[in-house]
Amino acid sequence: MKFRPAALAALALAALAGCTNLTPTVPQRQLMLVANDEKQSWNDAGAVILGPMGRDTVQVLDIGTDPLAPKVLGTLQLDNTIAGPPTNLAITPGETLALVANSLNVIEENGARKQVPDNRLFVIDLTTTPPKLLDTLQVGKQPSGLSINRTGDLALVANRADNSVSVLRISGKKVTLVDTVAMGDSVAHVRFTPDGKRALAAKFPSHKIALLEVNGEKVSYNKLDLAAGLWPYNVDVTPDGKLALTADNGNSGASDGQVDTVSVIDMEAAPPRVIDKVVVGDGPEGLAVSPTGRHAVAVILRGSNAAKNAYFYNRNGSVVLLKIDGKKVTRANEVVVRGLPEGAVWSADGKYLYVGNFIDQDITILRLDGDTLVPTGKSFQLQGHPAAMRGKMTH
Repeated sequence: MKFRPAALAALALAALAGCTNLTPTVPQRQLMLVANDEKQSWNDAGAVILGPMGRDTVQVLDIGTDPLAPKVLGTLQLDNTIAGPPTNLAITPGETLALVANSLNVIEENGARKQVPDNRLFVIDLTTTPPKLLDTLQVGKQPSGLSINRTGDLALVANRADNSVSVLRISGKKVTLVDTVAMGDSVAHVRFTPDGKRALAAKFPSHKIALLEVNGEKVSYNKLDLAAGLWPYNVDVTPDGKLALTADNGNSGASDGQVDTVSVIDMEAAPPRVIDKVVVGDGPEGLAVSPTGRHAVAVILRGSNAAKNAYFYNRNGSVVLLKIDGKKVTRANEVVVRGLPEGAVWSADGKYLYVGNFIDQDITILRLDGDTLVPTGKSFQLQGHPAAMRGKMTH
């Protein structure tokens, strides 16, 4: 059978129309914030050494265009601190604004340096090139973990020294403090549920997770607490809102040589309750649920900033992968990263994981292969020591 040129052209067009995989895909930009604290370090005996203020930075990176080669889009000279969970910053869902809380300042008193609570929250405009500081707000004392809701119009900030949660309205590029909720205990982090109707606050010293009700801009604490593991530092929620996970640090923000847990909270139960605990290792601090909802990671300190003669000292920390199957959470594999890993950020498709190593001033890039986390052999050098990292709020 012979085809005329016009017929051949028609067949070719029909074939192309049926092959959707021939459409070229353009890499999408995905922003990640990294806050570098240049004031705090540790000596060989594990004691904290405090340096002067004024050298901290916040870096804005693009991890979407080339996942294995992050690109710095801008660097801002802004104070921040490693004290607290590595969740003291967040990006709005539309990637227009970033919020960064500064927990502690270093002051000199009688010839010695010490840390005192700050109350500043920085608002960064991400739409400019490079990104720039837009506003500085005063919230509660020692603002720490924070989150923005999925619609991008409300933010919550946990104030550790004030035992409170700040409520912030986000309207365009204007951020306003509209309320403060008394919590009765120190709270390290607070996290919206995906529907925006509730939030979970980690009551760090009392080993509990408080449940907040959110109705518009009205946030209420009705004294409903859930018993987590020891020292819950961090909390995250699955994209479907059915489960919440907590990183139970075990020793007030440090390693101690004993295993610690991730608590599993059933958010569909009435009232919500802890239904399981998964042993992950010594000192989980960073915690991040994948955008797919099928995995999460706990970032393990492993004594990497402890005294070098401590029996539980390790040069490097690690990341433990958790598999989520319905309401069942199981421990998958563990990957050693570098010194004192803190923040963890998933790529938007859940295929890559970025882990900030405070001591080594870099990011380890890992890849998800099925239900296994594997090293890519790639890392990214930062301008300073990454105390916290966050991508945009996707759930």
